[in-house]
Amino acid sequence: MTPLRRRGPLDRALSFRTGLALAAGAPPAVLTVLLVFLTAYAWPAIGFNGPGFLSGLDWNTGNLYLDPVRQGALMVQPGAHYGILDLIVGTLASTLVAVALALPVGVAAAVFLAEAVPGTIRTFVSFFVELLAAIPSVVYGLWGVVVLIPLLGRWVFPVMASRLGWLPFFNGEPGSGYGLLTAGLVLSLMIVPLITATVRDAILAQPAALRESAVALGATRFETVWKVVLPGINRVTVGATILATGRALGETMAVLMVSGNAQGALPGNIYSPISTMAAFIASQLDSALGDPSGLAVESLAEIAIVLAAMSLIVNTLARLLLAAVGALRPAGAR
Repeated sequence: MTPLRRRGPLDRALSFRTGLALAAGAPPAVLTVLLVFLTAYAWPAIGFNGPGFLSGLDWNTGNLYLDPVRQGALMVQPGAHYGILDLIVGTLASTLVAVALALPVGVAAAVFLAEAVPGTIRTFVSFFVELLAAIPSVVYGLWGVVVLIPLLGRWVFPVMASRLGWLPFFNGEPGSGYGLLTAGLVLSLMIVPLITATVRDAILAQPAALRESAVALGATRFETVWKVVLPGINRVTVGATILATGRALGETMAVLMVSGNAQGALPGNIYSPISTMAAFIASQLDSALGDPSGLAVESLAEIAIVLAAMSLIVNTLARLLLAAVGALRPAGAR
């Protein structure tokens, strides 16, 4: 009987490397399978909708009480037509508002936690800031409906419209509180913890010699932070902002509850009701399942492909931007 050969260091190293390779390859493999599945499923809708899907404003499932009719190689409901330009604009606009509001607040909170709060209570205070990220999005949405929308619609938006009406996008009817700015405010609360935690850790990791050198040259504490510490972590700040942007792009329930879920029109001002792609998919899925031709659900899958493509583009641009400022070093660089 041949004795079992004991595994040597080389065998264990190969097994470890194989395991790491499988673990590293799993996320891109899952993403590829997901995109291939969505593309295959939505292919009839892609052919039916054509380029007008990205430039149209009308989402019409047609008459669901009539039998499907043949149009080319597809069976569709009479009058069916799909366009999502308003959803694309709503998604990008709400994300832009959220990032514009969250970035200065997140960086300021990170500076406060790293530079002003004593180390003995910094962990305790930071825990409550990061706890914002653990709150479910539907809670943010409910808070927005119950508290934020009445406050903004009755008191804040009318004042903004009267005082800032000379600005192009702040004039016009302030509305009831549901809309683009409200969605941006709620999204900003959800992404502030991500920016704060990342930037705070980067500030704390800065060498103490940098601060001491700036103080020795006569800089105040504010000047040290503004001119020495923050420029040293600009790459981290950019990376945190891009991660927060990706989070805001895909948020669903909170936006659905406070955006107004408007369809078929582009926002006229910052108070206008909107809808985003993710929120629209969630709100329309039930009615789309009632389409006997299946084209409505396939068109929702096409929206998912567009949203996934936007997220991939954002992350790709982030990698290029970080590479441009030197955040990505060649392999083996120190």
